[in-house]
Amino acid sequence: MHTSYVVIVVAYVLVMLGIGYWSMRRTKNVGDFFLGGRTLGPWMSAFAFGTTYFSAVLFIGYAGKLGWGFGIHTMWIVLGNTLIGTVLSWLILAGRTREMTERLNAITMPEFLRARYDSKTLQAISALVVFIFLVPYSASVLMGMSYLFALTLNIDYLQALYLLTALTAVYLVMGGYFAVAVSDFLRGIVEFAGVMLMVYLLAHHFGGFHHATAMLLSDPSAAPGITGAAKPMGAGWLQVTAPGWMSLLGLVIITSFGPWALPQMVQKFYSIRSRADVKRAVVIAGIFSIFMAFGAYYSGALTHLFFGPHLPPELMSPHGPLWDKIMPFFIVNAGLPRVLVLIIVLMVFSASMSSLSSLVLVSSSAISVDLFGAFVNRHANPKQTMVLLRVLCVVFVGCSLALALKPPTFIVNLMAMSWSTLAGVFLAPYLLGLFWKRATRAGVYAGIFSGLACAVLLFPDWGWGSAGVPIAGAITMFVPMIVMPIVSLFTTPPSPELLASAFGEVKPLEETPEGVTV
Repeated sequence: MHTSYVVIVVAYVLVMLGIGYWSMRRTKNVGDFFLGGRTLGPWMSAFAFGTTYFSAVLFIGYAGKLGWGFGIHTMWIVLGNTLIGTVLSWLILAGRTREMTERLNAITMPEFLRARYDSKTLQAISALVVFIFLVPYSASVLMGMSYLFALTLNIDYLQALYLLTALTAVYLVMGGYFAVAVSDFLRGIVEFAGVMLMVYLLAHHFGGFHHATAMLLSDPSAAPGITGAAKPMGAGWLQVTAPGWMSLLGLVIITSFGPWALPQMVQKFYSIRSRADVKRAVVIAGIFSIFMAFGAYYSGALTHLFFGPHLPPELMSPHGPLWDKIMPFFIVNAGLPRVLVLIIVLMVFSASMSSLSSLVLVSSSAISVDLFGAFVNRHANPKQTMVLLRVLCVVFVGCSLALALKPPTFIVNLMAMSWSTLAGVFLAPYLLGLFWKRATRAGVYAGIFSGLACAVLLFPDWGWGSAGVPIAGAITMFVPMIVMPIVSLFTTPPSPELLASAFGEVKPLEETPEGVTV
């Protein structure tokens, strides 16, 4: 690797570490470390949300596998991620979440569930789920960054993996969420410029954006790479290969509705300064989302034009395509100047560092704040909780590294399974807990265990198998949304005191003529 590239990467890393050190000096308690003191404005909150949403998993795993497999049809995912995953989530959830979590004095998802449903056991179970299922997601982000560094900057994969793991641990342990938020704003600017440059240059390789898009729209083999050849249906960009449309729909659901309940995404709603800032954050986050999602998936779709219906031998193994290496291979071999390759690398690196930092922060808090806090009052000894939080950041990064060294599957499935399971556990309790006063503790338990049961039954090879992961994920997410309301309607309603603590002053629950409390 050229010396100038090393200097640029090292300078970038030093800036991130400098932000971490500066943030450490203003981080006084657990609330500061985890939420930045609930004082972040719309720009920082929106950029923190967007950079956590779009990481190396998107630019390397999803863009490569799905772009080559589905071609231009991945624009449906862009639409879902922008309108549902970003705009609607901010409009529907952000303000309500900010106010209710402050009333309940909750700084994490498990703490919110404990306070909303009055259950220490629920907090402990939720904490274990967060820690266990965010490890694969964190490992997938580390893998994506390491593959990119290895193939574009000629660094050994293991060396890149160890370097990035160490950087994440040191940077996050120092500054906590405020360091993440400040650096997210700077990284977001790098990402925004980098993704636009990447799209322009890669499209230029095929004669410009208009010509490349026309080629993608007329491509007759845009989907068999995912689920195998099948009879195509429809025409133009609406054409989707059956049964590939089921996998595509599952991916839209997972990547669009999943963020509604992912702890690392919801955290951004806790920390925003006020409900008034939410309105401004919606616009900022929406614009950022559409450009980032479009840039990633459109670039991925161009791999279908670059490689054609068959991947080269370098991207094949005895077990099938090396999905995670498609985008790095494409970037390196598309004829881009090396300095521009470096800019793209820094862009993906920026996105991934943000996602990884949020994952580590949320996962370490699951043990130090939630599992520990379910039985010991974290306010009684805040210094002890802070030390434990920092130590567990390192432990979680170590677990992610161990999984990244021997991954059980490729990046896309790791992320899909993680997102779907977490959303299956938290979507119903969180969403209904915000808006439905009749939601009960028994209903929450039924919803959580139905989501976990779907994950156990559908994800392994003896269930749907690898090809059915997106469909299995969508089912896992929405079964609890049916189970929880049904069980809640037939179990003891929450007390007026509990509802008052969550919603403020509320009227007593009334009974219908049929005797069902509403």
